[in-house]
Amino acid sequence: MDSEYIVIPGLILLIGIPVLGLAIHRILSISGKCYRRRRKVAECMILSVLVVPVMAVAASTIYNAAAVLWFRAKNPAPGETYLANGHKLHLNCTGSGSPTIVLDAGLGDDSLIWGRLQPVLSMTTQVCSYDRAGFGLSDPIPAPRDADHIAEELHDLLIQANVKGPIVLMGHSIAGMYIRDYATRYPAELAGLIFVDSATPLQEQNPALKAMDSKKPLQWFWNLEGRLEFIAGVPRLKGQCSHAIPGFDPRAAKFLAEDSCHEHLNAVTAEFENFNRSGQETVHTGPYGALPILIFSHDPAKAIPKENPPPKLVDVERAWDQMQEDLKKLSKRSRRIIAKDGSHYLQIDRADLIEKEVPLFIEQIRGMAPTPTNYGSTISE
Repeated sequence: MDSEYIVIPGLILLIGIPVLGLAIHRILSISGKCYRRRRKVAECMILSVLVVPVMAVAASTIYNAAAVLWFRAKNPAPGETYLANGHKLHLNCTGSGSPTIVLDAGLGDDSLIWGRLQPVLSMTTQVCSYDRAGFGLSDPIPAPRDADHIAEELHDLLIQANVKGPIVLMGHSIAGMYIRDYATRYPAELAGLIFVDSATPLQEQNPALKAMDSKKPLQWFWNLEGRLEFIAGVPRLKGQCSHAIPGFDPRAAKFLAEDSCHEHLNAVTAEFENFNRSGQETVHTGPYGALPILIFSHDPAKAIPKENPPPKLVDVERAWDQMQEDLKKLSKRSRRIIAKDGSHYLQIDRADLIEKEVPLFIEQIRGMAPTPTNYGSTISE
């Protein structure tokens, strides 16, 4: 995953050093030329304007590459890498017990986003977080990056890692569709599903969400620009690599901060471009009978300004709330919790709620805690 942080800085050195040498040689040789003083000054200024920014970018890129490689050398990532479907995928399992909770991150994130929750949930049972292809320490996998392929890859990864069922799949955002796909393909392995402010199939066709669609023209250009910014070390220069999220396990926080200086734009784009395809593959998934399902949703009041709320945003929140409510139809043993003051990233700003409810959910699956009496309900907590 770090090859571009070696190859590109190497190319910059190979090209930049001769260019710098030629520019310096030209500047020094101008003094011996029979040019007018105005021309000499102008030519020196032009060469300096061209060379200085190029060398600054080169220095930043090489510094960033060195920092990336040093961090990886000094801080081995938790977990192991397994060969699944011919590609390396990273999995980090902690704790012990059954059922195993398998954590699947939202679009743009990898297993590190669970760094606060995983240590706590591991006190109750075995918990495994993984990096989908192209994220974190997992190799990229060629297109299509849709729900069917992603569910199949996760299944093979768990087999290779000897993670045996039953499992509880916990998916954030886009991963909500992926865990539905998995549940439909491998129902015998499932003990439960947990949705964390989950995306729903074909949600982009909802009129309210469609009205808020902000796809950029020339997306390939913006992706390229973003990728070059990461390779050049712009986020590191801004201090993003040292910004740790409060409340995280110190080691996990350190990894997550460093991870913010790695780009996953190709993987993000590949999954985003297959969003509709994933929706088509999962729109008819379920219902899952009496499979225990727990749904966490963000607080609409957190997303809507109290004064002069934009009508389009109000419509989006209403649509999202209804889609979250519809998730309860996936099982007759489902219930929904709206996390007060929680944003889309509930595993960060309402980790306390998840840390309380998920262990109870596991104990109920084990038969070690009373069966809920409020199936089908929606509460705020």
